[in-house]
Amino acid sequence: MQTSSNTSPSSSRSSRHDRLAIVSRVLKYLVPIVVSGGLILWLFHKVNIHQVETIIKQGVDYRYIIVMMALTVLSHIIRGIRWGIQLRAAGIPRIPAVAESVSIFGAYALNLVFPFLGEAWRCVYISRREGAKLSTVVGTDLGDRASDGIMILMIMILTMFVAHPAIEHFLDRYPLGEAIDRVTTNGVMWICIVVVLALLVAADYRFRDTKFVKGVNASILRMWNGFKVLFHMKGTGLYIVLTFGIWICYFFETYVCFFAFPFTRELITNSPYTLGLIPGLVVFVFGSCSMAVPSNGGLGPWNVAVMFALSLFGISNSDGAAYSIVCWSFQAIILVASGIFSVIYIMLNHKTVQRQLAARRAAEKTEGEKN
Repeated sequence: MQTSSNTSPSSSRSSRHDRLAIVSRVLKYLVPIVVSGGLILWLFHKVNIHQVETIIKQGVDYRYIIVMMALTVLSHIIRGIRWGIQLRAAGIPRIPAVAESVSIFGAYALNLVFPFLGEAWRCVYISRREGAKLSTVVGTDLGDRASDGIMILMIMILTMFVAHPAIEHFLDRYPLGEAIDRVTTNGVMWICIVVVLALLVAADYRFRDTKFVKGVNASILRMWNGFKVLFHMKGTGLYIVLTFGIWICYFFETYVCFFAFPFTRELITNSPYTLGLIPGLVVFVFGSCSMAVPSNGGLGPWNVAVMFALSLFGISNSDGAAYSIVCWSFQAIILVASGIFSVIYIMLNHKTVQRQLAARRAAEKTEGEKN
């Protein structure tokens, strides 16, 4: 008897889906590594390695680098406290400030391994720690990131005003800048954007019952719900203050490093750039925008963007590369150290947290039975 080798259509579709899922997962982790590695190789190709080594060994005042590392930790503590406000507004009990900070420390440490791994981990950590629904925690995380997006947009607009000459210099000097200028001033391009958006809205309505569109709409709704809570939650004023505190720390992480290198120190002492605040703002904005590129903790895109921004103020590629390598490396060191602290804290407090969670669930059950 011959057995049929034909497979059913459903099993074929399942097999294709599995293969696509595997490819998607591989690309998700491979692309950031390729981007980081490729840009670092390109960076080293564009600079004098021996000059960079000399600067790192002899031309850095590491006292300011230590201040930068302290500001990094402070910004993460503030971010943790700010996220706690959102979590409480979403119905999650108050979390100790140390645990809030630990969730951020661990997230940023994991982002050095793979992009967005840290966001996923901190949501799972809080969800399990407090026995909350993961979708609720994810919603607050999305709202957290949305408020950061608004801050980046505001800072970019501010930079366009106060650093207009440097931006014009960028647009005139580099082919990329000229291309950006042509695209943004092209009326046809804006018409195309409007048409594409209209088509997306029409497609969303037409295919609203499909699994994919439902998933996309659910994600958008979670993001909106996580962000919407900002407008009616208790502590909105404090949330806004903490948001500005985070981004002020971020800016000064960049600016304080200007004092650590002789070539950037000149932008503070011997230039018309308002104590180097304008170059610092430009470098900060370029670096912040580069974080949108998938990479391992910004390695590669951030270094190139910072080197590029410094070149607008006459800093050589080798000097700019030295600045970016030192700043990124020492920030990575403090992220790893704070990540290790997170692991130790979680291990030491695991049993206590589980007992507290069990007691809270028992109390909630008893209260429910009474009602």
